[in-house]
Amino acid sequence: HRKTHIFDVGICSSVCVEVPSETEAVQGSRMKLMCISCMKREEVLANTIVKWFYKPEGGQDVAIYEFNNEKRELESPFQGRLEWNGSADMQDVSISVLNISMNDSGIYTCNVTREFLFETHRPIFTSSTLIHLTVLKEAGRDLTALISAIMMYILLVFLTLWLLIEMIYCYRKVSKAEEAAQENA
Repeated sequence: HRKTHIFDVGICSSVCVEVPSETEAVQGSRMKLMCISCMKREEVLANTIVKWFYKPEGGQDVAIYEFNNEKRELESPFQGRLEWNGSADMQDVSISVLNISMNDSGIYTCNVTREFLFETHRPIFTSSTLIHLTVLKEAGRDLTALISAIMMYILLVFLTLWLLIEMIYCYRKVSKAEEAAQENA
């Protein structure tokens, strides 16, 4: 007998999902400003340039960070408080603001420019992400946690009442069966 082994080998590749950034930060904390720009075909080479801007309420856009083959923090009120959080494949081009202050509320813009390196032509793709950030003095209560706690207590009360009703029902059923057995005896 000849045995033939067939192996089915799958190719595993990462998935890129564009996720919106958080819009509230707590004063004194670290805030990650999410900017994800997915490439539909990762095998295509591209030069990626990322520019971050900050616009205070009623103010003008100020360039605060740039990535063009190297990380570069620009002269701004954020100098010394910005940290690159991007991925090696340049799909996640997020930054973090350290020790965030009340003055950091405003609109952050992430501009991504990609020049695809094909043999015959070099198309350019641009995308822009706006993040309206509000800085709070202290963290508020998490609404999801509050709703979960309320639902847990409601479920606990409901299950306790259901168990009590079942116990009474079973007790009465057993009592009636015993009475019927005594009458027949």
